[in-house]
Amino acid sequence: MAREEILIVEDEEDILELTIYNLSKEGYRPSGVTSGEEALKKIRTKPPDMIILDLMLPGIDGLEVSRILKKDPKLQGIPLIILTAKGEEADIVSGLELGADDYIVKPFSPRVLIARIRAVLRRKSRESVDEDHPVTMGDILIHPGRHEVTINGKRVDLTYTEFRVLHFLASRPGWAFTRYQIVDAVRGDNYPVTDRSVDVLVVGLRKKLGNYSKYIETVRGVGYRFKEML
Repeated sequence: MAREEILIVEDEEDILELTIYNLSKEGYRPSGVTSGEEALKKIRTKPPDMIILDLMLPGIDGLEVSRILKKDPKLQGIPLIILTAKGEEADIVSGLELGADDYIVKPFSPRVLIARIRAVLRRKSRESVDEDHPVTMGDILIHPGRHEVTINGKRVDLTYTEFRVLHFLASRPGWAFTRYQIVDAVRGDNYPVTDRSVDVLVVGLRKKLGNYSKYIETVRGVGYRFKEML
């Protein structure tokens, strides 16, 4: 039975209680706080196995909490699901770009939430097995454990999602992936993002790679692939 500790950051008491109840029934060990400040204090004191985070919080909002966590090397690897009433695509993209592993819009089904939690924890478990194995492609070094990319020894500053996409493609050189396959691989099933969002992300990634952007190839009618080096 699941015994992961899950911190729920939610200022609506009824939703907080309902979420704690449903997670407890599934064998998880949930706890709750009602503000961003409380969340950061508790996470720094004892990091949980997962965080479920509302965006509209008193004081420090959810996006800022996420931003702070993803800048901290000791905390950035904690799985994070955003659970919020803000369902516009711009809000979803902002949350996911800051490193959330999934995004659920209220009102939500407790069964769906549990399924998403399980999926994210499974994915994180698989990733942890390979996190100490860097990927080297020519002059590019991708280190999952450090969440770091270097080209000729010089660090490239990527967002959380840009790193995940680059690592996914570079780990499978020569393979062509659709935009939906890329999204599923870096975020899991039912990731609420459009084809256009993936294209914009790749444009930004290519710009940061400079002369090495040529290694991310567009496959007409399919999606993208990382060029196979012979």
